[in-house]
Amino acid sequence: MSEDSLPGDARPECTQDLPEYAGRVLDVADMIPAGRVMTYGDVAEWLEEGGPRQVGRVMALYGSAVPWWRVVRADGVLLPGHELEALGHYRAEGTPLKEAARTAEGHLPRVDIGRARWDGGGHPEAHT
Repeated sequence: MSEDSLPGDARPECTQDLPEYAGRVLDVADMIPAGRVMTYGDVAEWLEEGGPRQVGRVMALYGSAVPWWRVVRADGVLLPGHELEALGHYRAEGTPLKEAARTAEGHLPRVDIGRARWDGGGHPEAHT
């Protein structure tokens, strides 16, 4: 079983093989409150290291161990291949969404970044 196929609540106890940067990204993802999101770029900016692509790579490889649906694209488009699962989480958590136009492919909503974005504040472990 690969780490990608682990259930979201099965974060490996042994992280000796987890790169330090990846651990930091996952820690940030873990801190995002239910119903809120950070973009890949937000996470990189918060860490003051890497960029959106590096954060995206970490999430692709190790994100199943954290609430991955809370780290999103800057345009709010749902993660391809995981749209319905993410949408279920967003609806359960009350994440603000923008309904899709009838002409949009798949008619799937997007995350309303303006209303759902979390800046890392108000959390005891938040970056200062």
